[in-house]
Amino acid sequence: MTRDAAISRSVLSDQVKDRLLQAILDGRYPPGARIVETRVARELGTSQAPVREALRDLEALGVVETTAFRGARVRRPSADELLEAFAIRAELESLGARIAIPRLTDEDLGVLAAYVDEMRRAAEEGDYYAEATADAAFHGRIIELAGNATLERVWRTLEPFSRTYITLIVPGVDRRRIAELHVPVLAALGLRDPEAASVVLHDHFAAAAAMLASLWAETAPPAAGDALPGVGSALPVPRRAPREPDLTPLLAARSA
Repeated sequence: MTRDAAISRSVLSDQVKDRLLQAILDGRYPPGARIVETRVARELGTSQAPVREALRDLEALGVVETTAFRGARVRRPSADELLEAFAIRAELESLGARIAIPRLTDEDLGVLAAYVDEMRRAAEEGDYYAEATADAAFHGRIIELAGNATLERVWRTLEPFSRTYITLIVPGVDRRRIAELHVPVLAALGLRDPEAASVVLHDHFAAAAAMLASLWAETAPPAAGDALPGVGSALPVPRRAPREPDLTPLLAARSA
């Protein structure tokens, strides 16, 4: 396989994964439902290889389980499984912010602010996918600005987009509040204060985790069975009560 072919297949498997995740979360594939590789490949106009890779990624995320001779089935991960990544992301992104802040430019802050605006717009319009995309891009940009390849590689293994999308699709979640949780993070970065950024990022993830934990526990899974027909049209897919984060004490200390 050539390098270009490998890259192309990797991108395609990501698209298949996103499409399958949407289908799982909106109930077209309820817990216990089988996901048939050949059927998905036919409906999305791909070979089975990217579907197989996408299912492996979803298994790592905890929403699919694969058994020999029986194929893949949807599973409902526990709240603890979903929340484990929040604490790790808080540490990784705090480190990323500390490294990034000395090289942070006004242009970088403008890009991050645009992602916040996009999250707000998507939340108002009920576009979960667009909000998750902007949310993951906001956090991903902080990691990218750190310029540490190892940090970025580890961060991406936590599937930030997929976990964010799961959070946003849970019934009862306040999507506007999720968007607004990013405002203190942006403000702390604007201060160029590593300590402020670390505190606010930890509070950000604590708030998001608490919201998901309470709602996930209340949401009863649908009945198991075979998947409802169809995961959508052929690829490509479209583009991609806790303490609220509060900068007041940090700002006061900084000005004292």
